[in-house]
Amino acid sequence: MERRHGKGVGMWTRSGHDVIVIGSGAAGLTAALALAEKLRVLVIAKGSLTGGSTAWAQGGIAAVLDAGDTFDDHIRDTMVAGAGLNRLETVEHVIARAPHAIDRLVALGVPFNTEAGALHLTREGGHSHRRIVHVDDATGWAVQSALLEAASANPNITLLPGRAAIDLITGRHEEKYSGSGRVWGVYALDEASGRVEAHTARATVLATGGAGRVYQFSTAPRGATGDGIAMAWRAGARVANMEMMQFHPTCLYNLEVKNFLITEAVRGEGGRLINPRTGKRFMEFYDERLELAPRDVVARAIDAEIKRFGLDYVHLDISHMDADFVRTHFPTINEKLLSLGIDMTKEPIPVVPAQHYTCGGVMIDLHGHTDLPGLYAVGECTESGLHGANRLASNSLLECFVFGEAAAADILARWHEFIEPPTVRAWDESRVTDSDEEVVIKQNWTEIRRFMWNYVGIVRTTKRLERAKHRIKLLTDEIDEYYAHFRVGTDLIELRNLLATAELIVRCALKRKESRGLHYTLDYPETLAEAKDTVLVP
Repeated sequence: MERRHGKGVGMWTRSGHDVIVIGSGAAGLTAALALAEKLRVLVIAKGSLTGGSTAWAQGGIAAVLDAGDTFDDHIRDTMVAGAGLNRLETVEHVIARAPHAIDRLVALGVPFNTEAGALHLTREGGHSHRRIVHVDDATGWAVQSALLEAASANPNITLLPGRAAIDLITGRHEEKYSGSGRVWGVYALDEASGRVEAHTARATVLATGGAGRVYQFSTAPRGATGDGIAMAWRAGARVANMEMMQFHPTCLYNLEVKNFLITEAVRGEGGRLINPRTGKRFMEFYDERLELAPRDVVARAIDAEIKRFGLDYVHLDISHMDADFVRTHFPTINEKLLSLGIDMTKEPIPVVPAQHYTCGGVMIDLHGHTDLPGLYAVGECTESGLHGANRLASNSLLECFVFGEAAAADILARWHEFIEPPTVRAWDESRVTDSDEEVVIKQNWTEIRRFMWNYVGIVRTTKRLERAKHRIKLLTDEIDEYYAHFRVGTDLIELRNLLATAELIVRCALKRKESRGLHYTLDYPETLAEAKDTVLVP
């Protein structure tokens, strides 16, 4: 349900910026920095500027930098991991630009690990070579810090945290109604004042991240609620492959500490998966690549082992490696585990799978174009064709840098085509009141995440998907009514987007009559000969 809007707003909505970027992670800040060479850019972020997924990335960035490695090998590994659903054109485009992306980050001051004067390369599941550049086990934080420092120092970039995006401003929000579908910016909640602002610009870039929080167990940050995907869908853009939700095989199992990821590099450097009941490695029963199999294979193997033996978790053990090696390579993880009474140099780590990455999203081309004029999208909120049915480890940050620059380059090249935004209608709160039932939001949030985990998780069936679909229908009516009658807050905005994203995931999953990559269903266990995208049209 869409709110009504009042009369045209005055000049206060004109932010004085040429382009709006929604999101302050790797993709958004990369686009902003490239755009700021010639244009004035406004970057808005929900919560803090470092609250997105980028800062959480422990792994690294995949690039062909080793003498024995080739672009063809990286392309093949990506296509194999993606179960053939990737678009080859996109894979070639991104991988060819990976070394340049690393050079740019080095120039920004990202302190990548080195060895004998060269970048240190590690290996992760699904990769045939060592090609992961990293900053210890906290690459994302180092990248986020460097990008944010550069953006903060740029006079053409305005950083505006504490703004929760509600809906894209389109032709239907113009004072003189237009059915053009053209995007002019975004309505966003000032989380401090509770006031809704209309931010308009000639071009808008969605860089809002994924939808991991639609699941009960996720390594994604609190704000990963599918906001950009839901907003683009409501505005009329197509989305695709939302059934491809990646589950990271190794999230720390701890009842007090939630969502702490144990990076894939632990397995890449020799970590073994052990059944705590039998005391034996079990990956040999599931895949010849053992612990270095792609994430979907490892996650399903752990899930199967847990269910078969009635376990709460399995063990990830790297204690057979040299203790100094372990401490040096994984300082952040080691320190965190020690604070919880676990010494990874001497004992195994209890782990379980958890939702980790959204492989589908808003459909874009190689320039970041969406279906809607004036709207670009980059990063995890998109379906670019890079990941296919399963993301190859450390291709995600790479995608952010390549598409952030691509979208910026296209906007700059076509800037003469972008016209000044018209006057748009103000956000109308004349018919809403403050909520007196905040418990409704909490209850519905919990219910969505629980049934999505149980019914639309690692292993699926049509019956479970239909049950999820039925619950989504019931909740949609309830949440639409709530949204229509009460003032928006961040929790309500996120709840609305969580439900919309959950529906897209379930609709896509029901459309795919096969098992491929991350989508594994007991009703259709075979993989079809031809790989096809699951495309939803508003």
